[in-house]
Amino acid sequence: MTKEKTPSAGAPRRRAGRPRSLVLDGDLIARSALKLVNDAGYPKLTMSGLAKTLGVSPSALYNHVESKQEIMQLIQEIVMDDVDSSVFESLPLGEALLRWAETYRDVLAGHAPLIPLIAVLPVSGSPRTLDMYEKVATGFTKAGWRQADIVPAIVAVESFIFGSAMDATAPLDIFHPGKKAGQLPNFEGALDAQRATGGNSADAAFHTGLHAIINGLVETPATR
Repeated sequence: MTKEKTPSAGAPRRRAGRPRSLVLDGDLIARSALKLVNDAGYPKLTMSGLAKTLGVSPSALYNHVESKQEIMQLIQEIVMDDVDSSVFESLPLGEALLRWAETYRDVLAGHAPLIPLIAVLPVSGSPRTLDMYEKVATGFTKAGWRQADIVPAIVAVESFIFGSAMDATAPLDIFHPGKKAGQLPNFEGALDAQRATGGNSADAAFHTGLHAIINGLVETPATR
């Protein structure tokens, strides 16, 4: 008869009950999907690929989300939650637009692969994003803008923000003239002058354009 072994003193004891498993929810799925897109690009975001990342079966994902589209909307909620739209509650329209746009651009620049996707993603399933737009629209309304002009103004600023976020991730030598070097005195002179400032060219371009847009909007009469 074999004598039963007893665990030695100090040896780790096996926990009673079932082994712990991952508890899925929409937020965990969305954050894992966001990391997958940031690390590997949007084409890698598939239900099977995301399930593998989480260590679950694809069917387990479908218990919480219906489609990849819904996952993208959940991702949009996470990203947009970091954009500061509260400034429209306390600041004049021009200052609020400046602060909002700065945080918006910085958030998007941190998630570059998502920029082309979020730009055209419907917001009907994204309550936080809709709340953001409500605050921005309220800022325009308090400033006396006609309702018919508010959405075009928001889209105009937002389009610039999306483009600036992409520019923030562009190569530093994007304007190098290559074989045309030495043949573009005005453009190359402007490039050299900008470099001599020691500032970030993407930041300089963003603030130059942003101030121009905001000044134009704020100076635009509320009725045309």
